[in-house]
Amino acid sequence: MNYQLKKLDDLEYIDEGEGPVLLLLHGLFGALSNWADVVEEFRKDYRVIIPMMPIYQVNLDDLSVETLADYIAVFVDKMQLDDLSVMGNSLGGHVGLVYTLEHPKKVKTLILTGSSGLFESGMGGSFPKRGSIEYIRERVEYTFYDPKTATEELVDEVFEIVNNPKKAIRILKIARAAQRHNLKVEIRTIQCPTLLVWGLNDNITPPEVAHEFHRLIPNSELHFIDHCGHAPMMERSKEFNVYLKRFLSKHVRKTA
Repeated sequence: MNYQLKKLDDLEYIDEGEGPVLLLLHGLFGALSNWADVVEEFRKDYRVIIPMMPIYQVNLDDLSVETLADYIAVFVDKMQLDDLSVMGNSLGGHVGLVYTLEHPKKVKTLILTGSSGLFESGMGGSFPKRGSIEYIRERVEYTFYDPKTATEELVDEVFEIVNNPKKAIRILKIARAAQRHNLKVEIRTIQCPTLLVWGLNDNITPPEVAHEFHRLIPNSELHFIDHCGHAPMMERSKEFNVYLKRFLSKHVRKTA
């Protein structure tokens, strides 16, 4: 994704297109490129903004889902954004949930895909071991239905993080914090229209997690994509974008 990377204080971000704001929040091992197909499709009619969450910049003792949500809140205020469609994958969905709960008047719609916040198994139930590129490749492939989605570039990105002690300890801390931070009670109060798009073959936040989100969030709709794992916007982007476009047309850009 060759878009210009901008910077606001401690946060780097992408800002493409004009119109209603889509605020995209990446997952734990996610990168801005995870949203490439969404940006390409929606920047024609929307302003698509992707902040790079400061997982590696926040003071280690303060690193939590709530802290990341606070950074997003400051970013949104400084950018003077309103009527947001907040969309998050995995940890990004969890951060989006916390932000929505704390700033409901800012959020017009919420979109979750493979979100944590209720249950997640991590990368197959264990933190990736350092050193072995083959082990990392296996764990990254576990994220997807089709192992080919785990490109060499993606595997190398995760391998670099896991083998950097300073980054690895932060990944481990925020992963454990997210697993402990259950929002089952709080999310019942979310009132904005919410779209849930889930991979039917998601091993990390399985389909029953999606059903539970759907049951708990009052104004929500749920769609599954078959032959798809934990990151539908990457692995099955065409189907994902169809559901997203239909949802936004109904709630943001109302069509006749």
